[in-house]
Order: sequence, then C-alpha cells, then structure tokens
Amino acid sequence: MKMLWRLSREAIRYKTLYIVAILSTLGLTAVNLAAPKALSAMTGIVERGVDDAGLKQIGALTALLVGLYLLRILFRFLSNYLAHKAAWYLVGDLRTRTYDKLERMHLGYFHDKQTGDLMSRVVNDTRDFELLYAHMIPETITNLVTFLGVLIVLLTINPKLALITCAPIPLILVSGVIFSKKVRPYFRISQKKMGELNGKLQDNLSGIHEIQSFGREEYETGKVDERNFEHIRAMLQALKISAIFHPSVEFISSLGTILIVGFGGYLAYTEGLRVEDIVAFLLYLSLFYGPVTGLANLLESMQQSMAGAERVLAVLDTPCEIQDKKDAVALENVRGDIRFEHVSFSYNDAVPVLRDVSFHCEPGRMLALVGPTGVGKTTLTQLISRFYEPTSGHILIDGHEIGGVTLESLRRNISPVLQDTFLFNGTIAENIGYAVPDASMDEIKAAAMAANIHEDILAMPDGYETQVGERGLRLSGGQKQRVAIARAILRRSPIIILDEATASVDVETEQQIQKAIAGIAGTRTIIAIAHRLSTIRNADKILVIEEGRITEEGTHAELVALGGSYARMDRIQSAATGGIA
Repeated sequence: MKMLWRLSREAIRYKTLYIVAILSTLGLTAVNLAAPKALSAMTGIVERGVDDAGLKQIGALTALLVGLYLLRILFRFLSNYLAHKAAWYLVGDLRTRTYDKLERMHLGYFHDKQTGDLMSRVVNDTRDFELLYAHMIPETITNLVTFLGVLIVLLTINPKLALITCAPIPLILVSGVIFSKKVRPYFRISQKKMGELNGKLQDNLSGIHEIQSFGREEYETGKVDERNFEHIRAMLQALKISAIFHPSVEFISSLGTILIVGFGGYLAYTEGLRVEDIVAFLLYLSLFYGPVTGLANLLESMQQSMAGAERVLAVLDTPCEIQDKKDAVALENVRGDIRFEHVSFSYNDAVPVLRDVSFHCEPGRMLALVGPTGVGKTTLTQLISRFYEPTSGHILIDGHEIGGVTLESLRRNISPVLQDTFLFNGTIAENIGYAVPDASMDEIKAAAMAANIHEDILAMPDGYETQVGERGLRLSGGQKQRVAIARAILRRSPIIILDEATASVDVETEQQIQKAIAGIAGTRTIIAIAHRLSTIRNADKILVIEEGRITEEGTHAELVALGGSYARMDRIQSAATGGIA
C-alpha cells in the first residue's frame, strides 16, 4: 500500500484525465448492472404471459437495452482511451525524469552500475507503469464497484442466496495474498536479469572489435545465452505459480455457481423462489464472480509492475550527493585562479587517492601534472569540476570555495579534453559546437583552425557536415582529440583541462596538438595531465604526483636539474625517442 500511495502521487498531475476515465468506468459499471435487471424483467413478463401491455413493456425494455449498450460503447471508449492517454504521458514523464536524475548523479554512482541495466530501468521498467495505470487501477475500480453493486442487487433479490454466493470469497482472498507473496520475488529477479542482459549486450556491442579480434564470439554468445535464460527461468517460475493460482480461483468461483444452482433449487422447492429471480441470480452470477476472478488475474500484472516500479523509484529516490547548496552563488567573470589547500580524497575510506595536496595556479598559466598511472592525477582534475567532493581541504577558484558556487556556473567555466574523447553520433560541426548550440559556422571554423583540425576537415568528403559515427569511430584518434580541443576553444571557458590529450597519437599528430595547445596558452588557465613530457615542457609549473602526494614542483628545467623522479622520466623518454623528449 505504501508503494501504491507513492505511485499515486506520481500520477496526480494527470488527475483530470483519470477523473473522467474513472467516472466513465463507473458509468460502464452502472450499465453492466442495469442490463441484467432489464433482461430479468423481460423474462418475468414472458413467464406471466404476453398481452398487449406486456408487449409494450418488452418494446420499452428492448429500447432501454439498446440505449444501455450504446452507452456501454461510449463509456468503454472514454474509460480505456483516457486511462491509456494519462498512463502513457506518465510513462513519458517518468522516463525523462529517470534519465534526468541519472544525468545529474555524481560519477561515483556509476562505478558499480552497468549502462545496459540503467537503460533497462529508463526504457523497460518505466513501461510497466502503463500497465499499472491504464489497466490495473481502472479495472480494479471497475471490479470493486461491480462486485459491490451486484452484491447489493443480489441481497435485494434474496439475502439467503446472496450470502451463499459469498461463501467462496474468503478462499479467493486468502489464495490471492499467498500468490502475491510468492510471485513478486520472481518478477523482481526477472526484471533484474533483464537489466543484466541489457548490460551484457551493451558491453558486447561496444566491444565488438575486441570480441572479433580475439576470436571470443562463441564465448560471448554463451554468456549472452546464459543471462538470457536466467531471465527466462525467473519469468517461468513466476508463470508456474500463476498457472496454479488462476485455475484454482476459477475452480473456487465455479463452486459458487454450483452452490447457487443447488441452493436456488432448494429455495424454489421450499420457499417458492420465483423463476425470474433464479434467472436474475444466474445472470448476475458472472458479473459477481467475474470481478473477483479479474482481481485475482490483476494480481499477477500488479506484481510485475511493482517489481519494475521498485527499480525506477530506486533511481528517483537515490539522493544526489553533489548538488547546489541552498546559498550557492553563481561564479561570474572567472579569471581562472585555482588553489588547492590541503586537499585529500578517497573513493572509500580504506584507499586514499590524494593526500594533503596544496598548490596554486595563477590565471592564464599552464599547470602540468605528471606521475605514474593511478596516483590521482585525473581524480584531481575531476575534483576541480566537482564531480567528486574532497574528503578534506578546500578548492578555490578566484577565491571562491567551489562547494559554495552553483554547479552550472562552475562547469560552464571549465572545458575538458579527455584522453578517451567522446564524440556524439552527428556531424563534425555539431560536435565542435556541442557546448555552444548557437555558434555560427564561422566561429566553428575559427575554433577548428585554432585546434589545427580545419585542414583535415576540409579534406573529408562532406567537410564540416561529415558524419563522425558512433563515438567518433570514423575519425582517427588524433582527429578526435583536435575536434575535442576545438570544442573546448569554442566554449571560451577560462579553464581548460587536458587529460592525456596526446597519449594515443603519433608524433606528427602530437606536434599538431601541441601547436593547438600553444595557441591558447596564456589566454586560458590550462591544467594538463601528460605522460609524454614533450607535451608539457613549456608549462609554467609542473607537479610530480606519487602515491597521492606532490613530491616535486617546478618548471621543466628546474625539475631536470633537481635530479629526482621527473629527471628520471625525462631521461627514459629521451632515450626512447632518440634524444628528443
């Protein structure tokens, strides 16, 4: 009931559609209750013998039945269509809200989540709300009102026979409660397994090149098959319970029919129960047990919908760990002054990533971060954008604590260029202008020239309208990096973060990227992470990070003269490149 109450709050915005649909449902129920009464009256007239007056009554009742059946069409249309309309609008809203919530979650939330499973929650699990709101709720109301209405009518005809009719109801209710407890865990498992299957499919389709390269097609097909049938087995377990429950309900309901026929015959013999009353009872009997059986059938769909709803609400109810504070202010006229004061950070309490990091980068300067893999360089840059909160210490931009400014204004002033560059499936122009949707083509071209990618684009078949493919697969690694640099330049953010921008490109492409970086040096504050020291030789300051701490600090010349870790890295890379680092 707590879950149903929460779900009802989600649907309140479409109350007008639901009210009209419910009123139509009640009208449909009234029509269904009135029709057997008219048929029973016609039976009584025929039993007593048809004269002129009786013939007129039959004609009037026939016209009434035609009108009732026409009203049934109208009420059924309004009930079904409006309930579906409200339900599908609700599904659309929930899909958007669930996606929006995921989009705003901190990066740590995604560390143990599969993309395919999250997609399943957005697309598949939200669809179950349509079943709940368009079918189960209207049909539940119809069944309850019909049941109560028929019960009242039966009590007015013959109270004794009506009470006998109710005898199977407790058995049906008890079996329904048992069924609900048994079947929902299997539907919950089924939804979970469907999410895992989607996750596996997403992983495999994204890694199709690796699967084919290493000849793992058969192995991966086996893994997909395994997850596929885990979902099927869970669903079949639920359906097995349903296959026992529904015939049991039908059997219990049929006992009621037997009781009516037997006890009705006894009352006709002992108390002179009229034939038209027995006929009325038999006509109403299907209307009486139909709702009970219908409610039992709805239990299965409800359990499935509730399992999906739980997964959707689990996302919507997850608190956003990183969000604007109540008194957050917008960061305006940013110069790009960045300061870390005794910053520490860990993804969990047991494994510290950064330890007491302090440094200052003045506006328009280039700060480079170097060190072994996994020592916290990328984490440090993500703290600047507030994708994570520091465990302790302070991070300031232009003297403002970043925890006290709005996320929108903070991230608007920072543009990242990542090692694993992500391009959207669209044109090159669309990707360069992604962060500035109203940018003119001249502005896009100017940014491309500054990033040394303009000539490459002109050499492509469709120039700036060239489709890059999913994740930019139609471009080389160096081209993708320079498109990303152009995207950052066009945004005109005062702070640019370069995370291994030259890590996976050849020497010639690296030189082009270096020219692009040199072109914006001095105009923006640049935080650059690099393994290739040639990329950051001209940085204003270089920080060497080892085991989460800053162990060396200075310019390239100063650190080489120091003879420490940086000098050792420089010697190794110089030897590997024939003396050119």
